[in-house]
Amino acid sequence: MQIIRRSADMTHWSRKVFTSGSSIALVPTMGYFHEGHLSLMRHAEKLADQVVVSLFVNSLQFGPQEDLGRYPRNFERDCRMAANEDVDVLFTPADEDMYGPDFNSRVLVDGLTNTLCGKQRPGHFEGVTTVVAKLFNIVKPRFAVFGQKDFQQLSVIRKMVRDLNWDIEIVGHPIVREHDGLAMSSRNTYLSEKERTDALCLYRGIEHARARFAAGLNDTEQLKDEVRDIILANPGVSIDYISVVDKDTLADKEIMDTNSVLALAVRVGRTRLIDNCYLGNAPDAENEKDDKRCNGTC
Repeated sequence: MQIIRRSADMTHWSRKVFTSGSSIALVPTMGYFHEGHLSLMRHAEKLADQVVVSLFVNSLQFGPQEDLGRYPRNFERDCRMAANEDVDVLFTPADEDMYGPDFNSRVLVDGLTNTLCGKQRPGHFEGVTTVVAKLFNIVKPRFAVFGQKDFQQLSVIRKMVRDLNWDIEIVGHPIVREHDGLAMSSRNTYLSEKERTDALCLYRGIEHARARFAAGLNDTEQLKDEVRDIILANPGVSIDYISVVDKDTLADKEIMDTNSVLALAVRVGRTRLIDNCYLGNAPDAENEKDDKRCNGTC
């Protein structure tokens, strides 16, 4: 596995791959790898001749009071884990390489970014789309693989690619969960033992929602009230949002149907966690058989 640190060197490598007739799949990450990241790398390997994993903690997507300074990092561990997955290149640019002193450009995807996490975290998705646009231009992938845990992010990236006519296929991969149902996240390392137990209310809420929808409930407000009760039964947990939205437009749904997604964001102690569940069939559900830890369509 090669480690490339400069964006110019990364682009030079990608051009050589392109001229040789080979394809590239990109897995954008902020590092501190877990099984969820590794599943994205494995899926990328099935799509293209070469796999590039970017490792960059993107300062643009963190708000002033958020966890940029304490976001978990372990470069040596991440290198070992990526190499074990037969990744071809680990791209690890420095902040000053990605955002020089005269950097003044942003990429904004309006509409889809005005709800859910976008409403709770102003400027977050502008930071995400800007860094992903830069990565696409630097790496020049034919495919890019993102996890469905960041459901809104995946929708926003797909919209950006359509709007800007990039010849890149955006591939969503189902959420990978711990054996007790907690969605894997680098931020799970922030949780104390008690907070880790409290955080399971997210998955209990999701399982309840799926069961109620399967039993015929279609009243969104009733479902949200029931999920809220499950989550707030844990005194250490507060709710940022509970929403049922259309899987394509992210518009709120008053009546649930098979195009509905339950999206959740909570705070367990100081840690903000997100999760979601397709109430119908997930669009990438065929990928689930590739990962034994993925539970259902969530």
